[in-house]
Amino acid sequence: MSSSVVTRFAPSPTGSLHLGNARTAFFSHLWARKAGGRFILRIEDTDAERSQTRHRDGLLVDLGWLGLDWDEGPDVGGPAAPYSQSERGAFYDGLFSRLRSDGHVYPCYCTAEELELSRKLQRMAGKPPRYAGTCRHLSRAECADREARGLKATLRFAVPAATVIEFTDLVHGPQRFSSGDIGDFITRREDGSAAFFFSNAVDDSAMGVTHVLRGDDHLTNTPRQLLLLDALRMRRPDYGHVGLLVGVDGAPLSKRHGSTSVSEFRERGFLSDALLNHLFHLGHTGDVEGWVAASDMPAHFRPEHLGRAAARFDEAQLIHWQKETLQRMSATEIGEWLGSNQPAALIELIRHNVVMPADAAPWTAVVDGDLPPLGDPEKRVIAAAGPGFFAAAADALQESGADLKMLTTLLKERTGRKGAELFMPLRVALTGQSHGPELGPLLKLMTPGTARHRLQSHAKNP
Repeated sequence: MSSSVVTRFAPSPTGSLHLGNARTAFFSHLWARKAGGRFILRIEDTDAERSQTRHRDGLLVDLGWLGLDWDEGPDVGGPAAPYSQSERGAFYDGLFSRLRSDGHVYPCYCTAEELELSRKLQRMAGKPPRYAGTCRHLSRAECADREARGLKATLRFAVPAATVIEFTDLVHGPQRFSSGDIGDFITRREDGSAAFFFSNAVDDSAMGVTHVLRGDDHLTNTPRQLLLLDALRMRRPDYGHVGLLVGVDGAPLSKRHGSTSVSEFRERGFLSDALLNHLFHLGHTGDVEGWVAASDMPAHFRPEHLGRAAARFDEAQLIHWQKETLQRMSATEIGEWLGSNQPAALIELIRHNVVMPADAAPWTAVVDGDLPPLGDPEKRVIAAAGPGFFAAAADALQESGADLKMLTTLLKERTGRKGAELFMPLRVALTGQSHGPELGPLLKLMTPGTARHRLQSHAKNP
């Protein structure tokens, strides 16, 4: 593939990084890295009312946590700087002037109420709602009259009549749109800021972006943006629209499905490699089906295998990738993830019983802490064994120390019990649980006083 591939991610800092947007950023990043090209980060913050610095900072943190580094962006600069749209007003103004002088745009004084009434009437008539062209042919005098009355104008693009807009989508293939189905759209808002259709398209072209990946809810935006670029005689990028990310029920991924943002999954303790592996297999068919190291993903990425259908995000599958990731981590790495100063021997012992950081707490308490109250099944195990069993176990521990094999041999001789009748009550008394890591290594990690106290606490009659 050519090294001239340039992709981008262009989020709006109006909230946390949604998983759907993160997946699009991820695929764009993979494409650039696979081709040896460039990946650009651009902040689309022309909506001053909704854009917030804290959301921008959060986006940078989330992308960094995912390992999606960028070659050009607001914090690293680049030849097309600035990379925040709020700082590109002079560039946009120059393009607006060109569009006006060439007759491609016109001022529109319609109020929000008038536009809503027009749309309502169109829907009642069974027509798709689009701008009716009310202000398209206003004279200079009529424009001056409206301005004298204090009306503020947007700037609308005059969509040419009887024109066919064609392009080949990287995911959906050949596309064909009629200009008759596209109403004149806003390129500049009343406050003078650039609208999405305009700034998004011209920045992609000006920044040298060659391949634009985004959700297929933007597919119908593309003909509008191509009309703009053609009117400005700016280069068209290639567009690819991937299927959206949805919940397991097929509905758009939302809060009712649980966590939906990258920051939420990070804060819950999911590993970035686990999330990347899940996203890698959602709406994309690579040349491997199993777990892939993040550093190897570009080589296995197949842009021609991006999916048209909606991709279902399933947290149960994410947990599978979490387990796969943990299996490949060292005890030191797991300790850092847990934020724990527990010995490596304990971490190595419990690694297969831990999926999320909270899962480690019961096992660290087993080694050095207070056990939580027993559950009903564990209480029945203790009751069935009886106080005499635990008194004998405490005495045997005095001789065996932390040697589980010697302890069970002595206990078998003194109580006549064997198998599950011996091991299960011993495990429950020492760990508070009927399952988990091997008891022998756990016993070695306990202090003698801790193990003896636990056995003696059950040697007393209830």
